[in-house]
Amino acid sequence: MAINTQNVILKISAGEPRQLLKDPTPQVAFSGRSNVGKSSLINSMLGRKSLARVSSSPGKTVTINFYEIDKKLYLVDLPGYGFAKRSPADMQKFSALTDGFFTSNRNIDRLKLVVQLVDSRIGPTKDDETMLSFLTESNIPFCVVATKTDKLNATERKKNLLAISEHPLIKGHEVIPFSALKGEGKEDLWKTVFRYTKI
Repeated sequence: MAINTQNVILKISAGEPRQLLKDPTPQVAFSGRSNVGKSSLINSMLGRKSLARVSSSPGKTVTINFYEIDKKLYLVDLPGYGFAKRSPADMQKFSALTDGFFTSNRNIDRLKLVVQLVDSRIGPTKDDETMLSFLTESNIPFCVVATKTDKLNATERKKNLLAISEHPLIKGHEVIPFSALKGEGKEDLWKTVFRYTKI
């Protein structure tokens, strides 16, 4: 591995677009619904239990969190979307924050890949499709991680992963089955990250 995943710090939690990092280090961003398992995935990738906060109440990530890995890479945890219990004001704020990351980020050229998380049990939601459309229209490279595969039996897994891979907004892009519980997909996702960031 070209990077020491044990050498990691939370560099900054940005609550406003103006707080986004001014740093030439490559970035890989993680996008998905509030309860799709982003924090668990990041913790699994880094071999940690609680670096990224995992909550029983979805939607607790209200900032853009930049995790600096070995001074070579930032894993960027974007606020989860689509959580119905948020107030309209909160939803507007979080939407503006994520939008600012893509539209007001002075280092957007350092964003090498977006890892779009989709729940393998239900496939892309309307909110997922909105994000996938945005990434496609903006020519932002992305791969799809199908989370929580350990919750599917063999028949469901085959059917659901095929449906995700064949989705019109996903077809032609890499789909990585992932289970934070079993560690499935971790190595494949790192390989994809290294391929796009060239570190």
